[in-house]
Amino acid sequence: MSDRTKSLNAYEIFYCKKCLVSSARPRISFDDKGICNGCNYLDKRKEDDYKKKGEELKSICDSYRSKNGYYDCIVPWSGGKDSSSIAYKLKFEFKMNPLLVTFAPLIPSEVGYKNRENLVRTGFDHEYFRPNQKVSQLLSRRFFIERGDPKIHWNAGIHSTPLRVSIEKKIPLIFYAEHGDSLYGGNPLNADASKLKNLDEIYENLIGDDPRHWIDEEISQNDIFPYTLPDETLLKKNKTTAYFFGYFENWNVHKNFEFLKSKINFFTHPDGRTPGTFTNFDSLDDHIDQVYYYMQYIKFGFGRASRDGSRQLQHGIINKKQFIENVIKYDSEIPSKDIARFCEYINISSTKFSETVDQHRNKEIWKKTANGWDLKNQISNKIINEI
Repeated sequence: MSDRTKSLNAYEIFYCKKCLVSSARPRISFDDKGICNGCNYLDKRKEDDYKKKGEELKSICDSYRSKNGYYDCIVPWSGGKDSSSIAYKLKFEFKMNPLLVTFAPLIPSEVGYKNRENLVRTGFDHEYFRPNQKVSQLLSRRFFIERGDPKIHWNAGIHSTPLRVSIEKKIPLIFYAEHGDSLYGGNPLNADASKLKNLDEIYENLIGDDPRHWIDEEISQNDIFPYTLPDETLLKKNKTTAYFFGYFENWNVHKNFEFLKSKINFFTHPDGRTPGTFTNFDSLDDHIDQVYYYMQYIKFGFGRASRDGSRQLQHGIINKKQFIENVIKYDSEIPSKDIARFCEYINISSTKFSETVDQHRNKEIWKKTANGWDLKNQISNKIINEI
């Protein structure tokens, strides 16, 4: 661990010299040159032989390809640009027969529904799982108030459901999108983390909890079943194997969007851009996402524009000056419409919402002013000169 990584504990915020990702990003690390582990990983990937990786992917598909017309793989599918581009390529380029599996969004959007319908109509079978909504709302409310994250249970469900379908339908091969901790900065648990899904990582990094801890007078053991991982012995017996599709190609979320747009009528955000950012094509299927990213801004000091900007900066789509302009303009934007939907969904008042936001506001990075709250280390153009 470098001195820069250690300084995060004291909330000394700094930024990657390449992609400007904040040191406040959970689990991220930096080298002694001030480069995040995500950018270092991408630099190493430039040396990869993607033709060879493509052949490896084809070989994997060939070894699992159904001989009787049955499903030969599962794609955990939101209907967004990444999972949809994977599904399309597997079916029409690799001639696989994937089953699309969706764990329902918490507050489904119309644009997300349209995008799912448009891909399914090109020739896919689709399994849509919608858990007990009373329980889901209770958990969203609880996790928002207690942890400032209304999606903890949903993150558990999107990982457990494809694994259960894999066992129930005897489809051992699963293709997830990309390994975020490797590509964007985080804590990969092993050398193969960017290629093979590690079940331990689901609890350690993605949920940070075991759903059995959620049981109380309101939530029963039956209620948490959709969020728990299946027994490991059943997964081994089924020989369930989950790959990250992004390992086998030069993964780029913007290229995924352009690819999918060329194949189906893919709808973007109806307002021209998504609240809190400058992009219009990412995380469109769930209104609760805007609340999630707003709370990320409150807790860590960087929002959705920072997230999108770092990914585009990594691939040269924007430059550092554009990154900073977008962050200053959009990171602090309050997604009022989606907050109103969320308050109705979990049955709290706008006052209670604001009180909860301030409870989770990280006072190490925010300062109280006459006009409200300001970040102590607001990113600015001087950062470019400093790095």
